[in-house]
Amino acid sequence: MKLHLANFAHQYIFTGYGDEYVLVNHARYEKSLIVLPDHLIEDWPVISVSQLEIQHFEVLIPHAPEIIILGTGIKHQFPDQSLLSQLIKKGIGVEIMDTKACCRTYNILVEEGRRVAATILI
Repeated sequence: MKLHLANFAHQYIFTGYGDEYVLVNHARYEKSLIVLPDHLIEDWPVISVSQLEIQHFEVLIPHAPEIIILGTGIKHQFPDQSLLSQLIKKGIGVEIMDTKACCRTYNILVEEGRRVAATILI
């Protein structure tokens, strides 16, 4: 599916997605990644929800996101509760959804000017 939003000249947004890929500013990505409005972290070394540990999110700390949206792939899956607790203790909100919903939600939050990070499992 393609997504259409106004202007992405100065920020990263999702412009499409499928079961095994996402498009960020029309570039196709087939490996897990992290997308922030002003930064893209390619080849995030996670391929499943069961692998997730707090270390995988430490790369986000310098970017100070107010919320992390975790796109868990085709199916909505929850990570271990202790991981979520650790992120919340750092003052970062966390939402978990399938990747398609994550892409749509991220774009809306970016348009609102929110400091959001989308962590996408592919």
